[in-house]
Amino acid sequence: MQAILLAGGLGTRLRSVVSDRPKPMALIEDRPFMEYVVHELSRHGITDIIFAVGYKGSMVEDYFGDGSRFLAPDGKRLTIRYAYEKELLGTAGAIKNAGRLVSEESFFVLNADTFYQIDYSRLVHMQEEKNLDLALVLREVPDVSRYGQAILKDGILEGFNEKTTEARPGTINGGVYRMRRELLEEIPEGKVSLENDMIPKWLSGGRHLGGFVNDGYFIDIGVPEDYFRFMEDVKRGIVIW
Repeated sequence: MQAILLAGGLGTRLRSVVSDRPKPMALIEDRPFMEYVVHELSRHGITDIIFAVGYKGSMVEDYFGDGSRFLAPDGKRLTIRYAYEKELLGTAGAIKNAGRLVSEESFFVLNADTFYQIDYSRLVHMQEEKNLDLALVLREVPDVSRYGQAILKDGILEGFNEKTTEARPGTINGGVYRMRRELLEEIPEGKVSLENDMIPKWLSGGRHLGGFVNDGYFIDIGVPEDYFRFMEDVKRGIVIW
């Protein structure tokens, strides 16, 4: 199975503690954070990975190479390729740019600076069973007013990035997707946001979107306190290699 890992952001909020490398390459126990993400993917049979890179992307390529020195738990060697951004393209623009390397009819997309423990096969089965153009993972939060709310009904997406001022629990986008390759053709050239531009457009345009809510471990190392928390979670064995 194939996945695009979005690793082209500038990581400005983490610069105070990680200034010499792209944010997903921040070191955790002598391994870059992104290696934990890649290893987690390989545990679920996702061994063909395309890195969408920009800022200091050569550092990513220098470390991971073609992927052949990294083994999945079943002993299979990984295949890793790179799609470079000459300018910031946004999430959807980066997916389109990397999409030229996609050969399968459906593929995963996720952020290289987040670690989310989910059952990826569940996303595959849901996409097939409900004939979804895009399947996504949501997560529960105690206060949806800090984010845009995403709403599912019987596994079908009915609302996305809906703003509310009411502080209440709810579900938001978890940033893990299973996407049909044909959607790449609908993403315009240039800088485009998946979350703000394309998903709302696909939702209002009648595309089949759905997913499930996952309660597994989640962390985004975008700010120093969460970066340090992930370090501690690895040391304490909460995140298992």
